[in-house]
Formats: sequence, C-alpha cells, structure tokens
Amino acid sequence: MLFTQVIFTSLLAALTQTGLTSAAPVESRDVYSPPVLYPRAGIVWYSGQRHNVTWDNSNPPKSISNRAFILLRSGNYETPVVLAHDFDLRAGRVEVTVPDVITGNFSVVLFGDSGNWSEDFTIEGVITD
Repeated sequence: MLFTQVIFTSLLAALTQTGLTSAAPVESRDVYSPPVLYPRAGIVWYSGQRHNVTWDNSNPPKSISNRAFILLRSGNYETPVVLAHDFDLRAGRVEVTVPDVITGNFSVVLFGDSGNWSEDFTIEGVITD
C-alpha cells in the first residue's frame, strides 16, 4: 500500500511539472436556442408546398459559432429528413419544401448551438397509411 502511494505521488508530481495536469482554457460558448414560432399546433402542410419555418430571433448572442439546420421530427425521434441547412440563425426564418412523407403528425427541430422543436403539426403526405 505504501509502495502504491509513493508511486502515485511521484507520478502526480512528474505530471504537474510537465504541465499535463493543467486544463485547457475554457472558451466562452454561445448557446442560442430560440423558440420556434411556425409551424404550430393546428397547422396542416401538404407535400411539395413551400413554407417558412420561423423562430424568435429577438435576442441573439453577439457571436453564433455554428451554422444551423432543421430536421423533421416524428414523435420523440428526429428523422433523417433535413429540411434546411447552413443558414444564419439571426435571420429568424428559412424557407423549406415539405417532403414526401406518410401523412401524420410532425414537428421541426431547429439546430444551431442547441436543438429545440416546434409544436406538433400535420403533414398531408402523398403517401398515406
């Protein structure tokens, strides 16, 4: 036991002298998660239509490090359907084309530094149950 403590203490002292125990400086990161305003509950989209997904952009941080993207969500899961990508979160809106999906309830997920999603709405798809 004493031998283990001596080895651990020696190793810790060596690491301290080399600087390997010091953490990298923490950079300030902006987390921006604006609420999605549209689509909202009661809205019906139809496959092939174009709509503006909108969000509250009234209070953005000075710097947003990530470009944004929007996914379609079904139930508790994000689908692999990308509705828009590489746009500026400060814009407050982006136009999307409604995909060909099975008719059902969906939401959109707005990703930038953080993900948040809209209320559930309906897509009347070209494919039905």
